[in-house]
Amino acid sequence: MSQPVRFRSFALSVALLAALPAAALGSTGGASPGAAAAPAPNVVVRDSGGAAPGTAVKAHRRKRARKRRVPVAATVSPPALATLLNDGTASPPAGAPAEIAAVIAAGNQIASLPYRWGGGHARWDDTGYDCSGSVGYALHGGGLLDASATSGDLMSYGERGPGTWITIYANPDHVYMVVAGLRFDTSGARPSRWQAAPRPGTGFAVRHPAGF
Repeated sequence: MSQPVRFRSFALSVALLAALPAAALGSTGGASPGAAAAPAPNVVVRDSGGAAPGTAVKAHRRKRARKRRVPVAATVSPPALATLLNDGTASPPAGAPAEIAAVIAAGNQIASLPYRWGGGHARWDDTGYDCSGSVGYALHGGGLLDASATSGDLMSYGERGPGTWITIYANPDHVYMVVAGLRFDTSGARPSRWQAAPRPGTGFAVRHPAGF
């Protein structure tokens, strides 16, 4: 008895499918039928400009430029150096601005006076000067400071950083300055506030008069 025509057609279709290669069936590996194959490693699918949408292109990593912080220098070399004399006073260098020569002249007037806390703040002419009173007196003599200031006040004096002729080092407890290469400081002052030996500026705000 012959098989029905519908059954013979079904059997023939099964035989033909079994004979076809796996690639013709759109094999996706272990993925379920109809699932899209995962892109290869280090490959992303995105719009690549002129390429057709969905084109596989290599991923690119963007490198961020590192910002480099440049620290403020603690000292600079003045155009010319003042001279420390044997009597403890300082001589301005030739060609120094008139304001710098006046600061040094004012510093000479009190260079050997004793240290006295609060001295130089109630009045400019005093019998003794503390650190900020000394620096303030010399700056005032050069026309660079109108009123007395504490060491804390001088932390925001003038402009930031070292100056060409004058650099002031201030913190809440102490202040000193370097004028044309000479340190004017009540700390270590023997017998004069003018000293040739440098002092580290660590822990101090570094300021200078505008233009100097």
